[in-house]
Amino acid sequence: MEASTHDGLSTWFSRDHEDVVDLALAASAAGTFSVDLSGHDVTWSPELPEVLGVEGHHPELVRTRLLELIEPLTVAARNCPIWHNFDLEQCHTTPGGETRWTRFLARTQGNGSVGSVGSDPTNGAASTVERLVGIASDVTERHGNAQTLADLADRYRLLVEFSPDGICVHQDGRLVYVNPAVARFVAAEEPAELLGRPIIDFVRPAAVPEMLRRISELEAPGAATEPTEVRLRTLDGNSMLIESVSVRTTWKGEPAYQVIMRDITAQKAAEAALRYQAALVAHVSDAIIATTSDGMVSSWNPAAETVYGYGEDAALGRPVGELVGATLDPAEVLAQGGVVEAEHRKADGTPLTVRVSASPMDGGFVLVCADETARRAAERRYRTVVAALDEGVVVIDGHGLVGSANPAAGRILGLPVDAIIGCATTLFPLYDESGARIPPSEYPSALTRTTGRATNGRVVRVRRPDGRWVWLSMSCRPLDTNATPPHQVVTSFTDITERRAIGEQLEHDATHDPLTNLANRTLILQRLEEALCRPRRKGTACVLFIDLDKFKVINDSLGHGIGDKVLRIAGQRLKNCVRRHDLVGRLGGDEFAVVTFALEHGQQVRALVDHIRQSLTEPIIVEGRRLRVDASIGVVTAHEHDERSAEDLLRDADVAMYQAKTRGRGRHELFDVELRERVQRQLRLEQDLRDSVRGGQLWVAYQPVVDLRTYQRVAVEALLRWQHPVHGSISPGEFIPLAEESDLINLIGGYMLRTSTRELSLRRLRGGTRTRLTANLSARQLDDESLVDAVDDALRTTGLPPSELCLEITESALMREPEKAAEILTALRNLGVRLAIDDFGTGYSSLAQLWKLPLDTLKIDRSFVAGLDGPGNPDAEAIIKGIVTMAHSMGLTVIAEGTENERQVAILRGLGCDQAQGFHFGRPAPAEQVFGE
Repeated sequence: MEASTHDGLSTWFSRDHEDVVDLALAASAAGTFSVDLSGHDVTWSPELPEVLGVEGHHPELVRTRLLELIEPLTVAARNCPIWHNFDLEQCHTTPGGETRWTRFLARTQGNGSVGSVGSDPTNGAASTVERLVGIASDVTERHGNAQTLADLADRYRLLVEFSPDGICVHQDGRLVYVNPAVARFVAAEEPAELLGRPIIDFVRPAAVPEMLRRISELEAPGAATEPTEVRLRTLDGNSMLIESVSVRTTWKGEPAYQVIMRDITAQKAAEAALRYQAALVAHVSDAIIATTSDGMVSSWNPAAETVYGYGEDAALGRPVGELVGATLDPAEVLAQGGVVEAEHRKADGTPLTVRVSASPMDGGFVLVCADETARRAAERRYRTVVAALDEGVVVIDGHGLVGSANPAAGRILGLPVDAIIGCATTLFPLYDESGARIPPSEYPSALTRTTGRATNGRVVRVRRPDGRWVWLSMSCRPLDTNATPPHQVVTSFTDITERRAIGEQLEHDATHDPLTNLANRTLILQRLEEALCRPRRKGTACVLFIDLDKFKVINDSLGHGIGDKVLRIAGQRLKNCVRRHDLVGRLGGDEFAVVTFALEHGQQVRALVDHIRQSLTEPIIVEGRRLRVDASIGVVTAHEHDERSAEDLLRDADVAMYQAKTRGRGRHELFDVELRERVQRQLRLEQDLRDSVRGGQLWVAYQPVVDLRTYQRVAVEALLRWQHPVHGSISPGEFIPLAEESDLINLIGGYMLRTSTRELSLRRLRGGTRTRLTANLSARQLDDESLVDAVDDALRTTGLPPSELCLEITESALMREPEKAAEILTALRNLGVRLAIDDFGTGYSSLAQLWKLPLDTLKIDRSFVAGLDGPGNPDAEAIIKGIVTMAHSMGLTVIAEGTENERQVAILRGLGCDQAQGFHFGRPAPAEQVFGE
């Protein structure tokens, strides 16, 4: 190839003028070139060397550099059609060491285009590519600017990514960019999780119109809203307070909005705390006075002006004692415990009774002076008012004794006031509205005394010494709600005997629940019976018996006021779950009923039940508390030809509900006949158990306890048995739980104690039997305040020496309320009886707890003894050995229960166990078989 330059236009320029003009439109400050692809010559314009950075050098260097840089174009041009355009950018270093970027715009030419200026390139005249013509331009500056922009963009990206402020971009209402801070604000795991979500998902619905209005005012790029406080909704259902600014911007060439968010939660909390403290000092009713260490006033709040009559200007800088009209040494107040009562005087000489509290602060003191003058006067007035009330008012101390009573209390109860003071509340047995005697531990005053919870309007009945019955509406409140139990209690009661005798009730009250305004039991039964008796009734009637789970916890822990609100909300939710013509009622307590008709199939019933449970389990917000309840639901259906009455259906639904609650709560159960029979058997047995003592059906069996060293019988355990006149022998595993659930355990437990002590006492007199007697006490018996008296009465009546009686209490019963159990056991020990812990190893008691109990004997649970015959024999032996060692270290006798064979006996003897009982030594049997005639 030959290289040449021309001072004017290149020799090929005139021939290819149109090509060069087309290429020149895309370049500036450029040089032109032409390359003959057949290898004859290379030509260029005078500007080209400057563009390539080889200006002033030999033409051969220009040619070489040009061909090196456009080599990709010359190679490709041989395989392309004519009039094909190329665009190439090359980075290279000039001979002077400068790095440059050069852009080459080129086009191929063929033989048909030579000498044909203005010829049509599409007419197909040329068939072979012969030449490459083009323009070279220096684009170094543009590349430098691009790199600068890239560096700047990278720095901006890092600033945004690591910014503590949340930054996001939304376009067409959806998020297209989110930085990590935003993801952290809304509790997302990563920013990508939020992309594509609507921006309004994170704004409270009520605030959306205002947000849209603000951003609609941003008409030009860069326009920004004023900082606005908004509440940001988070993915976990919470929210946080932020300061938000929206800026009009672009995203990928389209309009968008950038939002900058700053968490101001802590800032607002701090501001609120400062405002609260300032307001507290300014508006508190007590005088707050700051003094220097020598007692000069440095701060005097508005309440101090009111209490003492001096303005702030007159008080500052003066001695505090001069202003309060008495000697007041803050250091002396601190030395006396920080709180004293004193007599002060106002500026006009008026005497004041003041409670002074002192605290050190910054080299001085802060004094809080509470004006007690009005309270003292009020106390005097209170005593006068209480004495004049028609309502009885009694103050009961922490031990359950009457401390004071007003004259009305004496008039209502029929006793002189002096006769009431100092007496226990049990002097007047209370009866509920059904006529049942209320246990002393459940008296309204006892509940308030032990729990601190107020009782309002409890209706009870009491019998006066003159034999007249009176109905009382009783309310109890702790005298000091901040004290710890047992509380002193103020009990007030009104004689409502005449009001109850009138018995006047409105029609609505007769058929509706007063708390929830739902139908009551009477109306439910009436409407259901009417529907069942309707001629040609179609479809299925369905009764749902609903009992709220966990409601008792809410009622007991938060009070009846909140409990009532929960019941009202639950009732309203039930109404919202059913159709307009269905009936919703409250049966009492936390029990509701739903009666619905014309259901087509069981799937509809299940859907209704699921809908009700889902609605009831939604959180209930009451007085700022977020509460949850669930429901156990019993379901009974009655088809067209079902002959059951309304009472039958409600009873069967109740049975199904009880089954649901028994199986774990929070579920529903469908009624069937087998379920009814099972529950009815339990009810019949419970009723029969009430008559069993009087009917002579209960008897006591005795099982020997043997000394493992001598194999001599040292004691017998009394075990209660029930011979039912119809069902025969009833297992203790069936009737004992019934007795505990129905409060019959005290009745039959007392019967067993009296019978067994009488039997052992007679045996001692007749035959000189010296066998000790052991008897079980249930957990419910430990709750009976008359237990100690009952045991004492049984011993004195039968003549059995107290030391010959050992009472057994299960470990789980002791651990339920250890402190209360310890009190009962101590009282029993004071009678002289022996005490044993039964079923040891199943109740998770600790050694520290056992040390506190006055025990004599420890009985190892039969499960450990049975383990001696199993594959886990070494473990069972180790456990028993540990129990024996621990018990002996505490001076306790150890008895192994459930001993079945000689091998177990041998192992137990080797482990140091003292005594044993079980089928190996004798099964429970009547006294005649155990002691002989």
